[in-house]
Amino acid sequence: MQTHMLKCKIHRAVVTHAELHYEGSCAIDGKLMDLAGLLEYEQIQVWNVTNGKRFTTYAIRGEDNSGIISVNGGAAHHADVGDIIIIAAFGVYTEVELKSYKPRLVYANPDNTVNHTTNVIPVQVA
Repeated sequence: MQTHMLKCKIHRAVVTHAELHYEGSCAIDGKLMDLAGLLEYEQIQVWNVTNGKRFTTYAIRGEDNSGIISVNGGAAHHADVGDIIIIAAFGVYTEVELKSYKPRLVYANPDNTVNHTTNVIPVQVA
């Protein structure tokens, strides 16, 4: 059996560019991609915390340490500069792989520098 699981996410990144006429994708600061374990051209889900819109695109590498989060092409209709977003990627894991599975979670500051990283989401309390 294989299970679809969260591979990684960049939590609360801030959109720095929305380029409607750029070739489609989402450019992400290369250092954020490396920390999250995102690959260039990997499919990503983008969840816009500011307006509630969700869309699928692929990641491209932005300049390291630039803080760039650029939503490009048609997806630019779903995010404005300053919007807070979550970028997530999923993987397919076997039962054996799940025994050591841990997602890579990167939490961003408002300037898209790294606040902290972890591999555990805290238990939500009532």
